[in-house]
Amino acid sequence: MVNTTLVTHFLLLGFAEDPEMQTLCAVLFLLMYLVALMSNLLVFTVLTLDPQLQAPMYFFLKNLSLLDVSLVSVPIPKFILNSLTHNNSISIPGCAFQLLFMTCFSASETFILTAMSYDRYVAICCPLHYEAIMSGQACVLMAGASWALGGLLGTSYTAGIFPGPFCGSCVIPEFFCNIPSLLKISCSDTFLAVYSSLGIAVCLVLSCFVCIVFSYVHILSAVLRIPSRKGQSKAFSTCLPHLFVLTLFMIGAFMVYLRKPADSPPVIDRLPSVIYTVLPPILNPVIYTLRNSDMKQGLRRLLPALPAHWVPFL
Repeated sequence: MVNTTLVTHFLLLGFAEDPEMQTLCAVLFLLMYLVALMSNLLVFTVLTLDPQLQAPMYFFLKNLSLLDVSLVSVPIPKFILNSLTHNNSISIPGCAFQLLFMTCFSASETFILTAMSYDRYVAICCPLHYEAIMSGQACVLMAGASWALGGLLGTSYTAGIFPGPFCGSCVIPEFFCNIPSLLKISCSDTFLAVYSSLGIAVCLVLSCFVCIVFSYVHILSAVLRIPSRKGQSKAFSTCLPHLFVLTLFMIGAFMVYLRKPADSPPVIDRLPSVIYTVLPPILNPVIYTLRNSDMKQGLRRLLPALPAHWVPFL
């Protein structure tokens, strides 16, 4: 019988081993976390309180802001605490909850971004039927399905990985618990639930990808047929930011979840995790409001004392 050492806790591989560099990383991540938290909560508050910003696009943007706050709040506070205390350990239950919520929120965000691409498609390609297609009931149904499917995927992944024991190395080569690293050190003989969830997730992601490609091909075709340059510019200004955020988020997620984990990867190989978890929550509020006059006016109505030149930068 092979002698294996059962894992009782995990060690999260951060970005530095030197205590001073760990403290510096903690400060940098704290600043990024506060920017992401405050900007997304501000966008969520404006969209919730302003009665003039209740269109379907803003409804999905409100859900996106809430998901961004939730997603960035799962791994970053733990990483900051570990870096300040120079202790990279995380308990098995803590890792399980981290995996559960990270998977739930990231999957839900993918579905919300897909719904937003469909919303832009209907607005540009079927403007006369926009209100009928994107009714309040349809928007609530799409948002609810996004949250529910994300929760289902996160629960199935966590339930498939954590009932079994872990053995061998306890080091996770990321600053948060992720599926590939946990599968590598799992001693469980059965991964039926995990592989079933993986198959379902791949099918759903491919469906989202097909929907997004379909939407933007038709959007591009419709925009190019607009006779005025001003009309084309306005249409592109509402779609290109969404496409940029979506591309950034999905590339980072693919690099985190589909890359074969190494025992001790270089720091640069851990940067996709930052792109996936931190950059989208920081960029989303800026990208979606920087050139949106309605959002700027809503912000001025909420904060009338705010200087006008602060509004474009939230």
